[in-house]
Amino acid sequence: MAYATEDNITDLAIERWATAKDPRLAELMTGLVTHLHDFAREVRLTEEEWITAIGWLTRTGQISDEKREEFILASDVLGLSMLVVQMNNGFVPEATPATVLGPFHIDGSPAAPYGWDMSDGIAGTPFFITGTVRSTDGTPIGGAVLDVWQADADGNYEAQLGMDEARLRAKYETREDGTYCLRSIVPLGYAIPMDGPVGDLIARTEISHFRPAHIHFLFEEDGYERLVTHLFAEGTQYLEDDVVFGTKAELITPFVLHDGGVAPDGTTIDGPFVTAEYDFVLQPSAAV
Repeated sequence: MAYATEDNITDLAIERWATAKDPRLAELMTGLVTHLHDFAREVRLTEEEWITAIGWLTRTGQISDEKREEFILASDVLGLSMLVVQMNNGFVPEATPATVLGPFHIDGSPAAPYGWDMSDGIAGTPFFITGTVRSTDGTPIGGAVLDVWQADADGNYEAQLGMDEARLRAKYETREDGTYCLRSIVPLGYAIPMDGPVGDLIARTEISHFRPAHIHFLFEEDGYERLVTHLFAEGTQYLEDDVVFGTKAELITPFVLHDGGVAPDGTTIDGPFVTAEYDFVLQPSAAV
C-alpha cells in the first residue's frame, strides 16, 4: 500500500479518479487532477494562497443565483468561455459565428410581435434592428425565434436590478420570408459587475473591465445548430479589448443615426433614432 508523498500523490489521485464508471468522466477528472497538480507545482502554491482561492470560490458561489452567474463571468474573463465556444462551434464561413452566452441570459422571455418595442418606455435612444434569418444555402427561415436581451443605457441588465418582470428582453419570431424587426434602445459599452469576487480580482490588474456596445441573440431552431451570438456597434469603444474576449469581426455592424423620420416599423419618430441591419445565417445541424 502506497501512502501519499509529494512525489506520488498525483499518480495516486489519477489512479483513483480513473475508476469513474463513465469513461468520459474518468478522462475529464484525471486530466483535471493532472493539470491542477502541475499548476500547484509550477507556481509553488502556498497554503495561504490555496485558502484564499477556496474563499474566492466560496464567495463566487454565494453571490450567484438564478439571475446572476458569477462562475460564468469568471469563465468569461479568463478566456475559457470563448475557448470552449470556438472549439465547439466550428461553423462554415457562411454561417454567423458564435460568441459567449454571458452571465445574464434568462429563460422565459415574452413573445414579441414584429417591431415590438422591448424597451417599453425605458430611457434611451430608440433602436431598430432589421434583417433576415436564413440557412447557409440562402433559404429564409420563417418562424425562427430570436431570443434577444441587452443592458440598459446605464449598462445594467435586468438581473442586476432585482426586478421580477421581463426588462429589455424578448423573443421575436421571423415572418414567413425570414424577415424580422425588433425595437429597443441603443446599448452602450459597460463595465462587467465589479461588486463581486470576479470584479475584485479584475481590480487588482490593469485589465479593462469593459465590454463594447452589443446586443445578445440566441437561436435554437429544429434542424439547425444552436447559435449564441452578439451584434456589436461599429466604431464603438472596447472592441479590441473586450474583457470577455467576445468580439468577432463578422459581428460588427454599423449603427446608423437618423435625425428623425419614418422608422423601420413604419412609425414616425420626431427625434433621433438608430438603425442596424443584419442577416443571421444558421448552419444546418449534422443530423439534417
